[in-house]
Amino acid sequence: MAIENLLAFLLAATIIELTPGPNMGYLALVSLGEGRRAGLMTVAGIALGLAAIGTASALGLAGIISNSPLAYETLRWGGIAFLLYLAFDAWRSVETETADHTSAAHFRRGLVTNLLNPKAALFFITAIPAFLPRREEDLSANLLLVAVYVAVATIIHGGIVLLAGSLAPYLTDPERSRILRRLLALLLAGVAIWFGWSTAQPV
Repeated sequence: MAIENLLAFLLAATIIELTPGPNMGYLALVSLGEGRRAGLMTVAGIALGLAAIGTASALGLAGIISNSPLAYETLRWGGIAFLLYLAFDAWRSVETETADHTSAAHFRRGLVTNLLNPKAALFFITAIPAFLPRREEDLSANLLLVAVYVAVATIIHGGIVLLAGSLAPYLTDPERSRILRRLLALLLAGVAIWFGWSTAQPV
């Protein structure tokens, strides 16, 4: 693969990942409420989810989703429902300790959020071919770009966690922490609504 193609894709991936979306909102919520460890475990789950979707796209499996309205809508509504569940769970956990705060739970939530994201699948099957040399169906080049994207996303997500986690010590006051966590839960619910709107296919 030409270095020009790789650098152009690197720039595109960076711009896309710096655009606010479901991952940013949820990572901020987790890191502010539960600290850097919880946030980094969520980042690991997100990375695995993106890698799985990217690999499926490279193998041609994600094309089934884009060509099947039923499969796409099922995945889309599953993603919306899961984001709303996370928002509800975050709101509820302000007053109770019913939420699962284990590392495995954070990893799982990050993974599921991205596996249920049809927009990510569509990005991999529509954007990556534009950066392949002469539009070749080269599996190794395709997988290389998937790896680059996952790496960029992980670095940016890690930065969000570190930034949000550094603010966590200032939330030791229970009332202040409760207000902020509820605001972030509402923000995540708003992100779920935005996600549903932005991923809706034209009739």
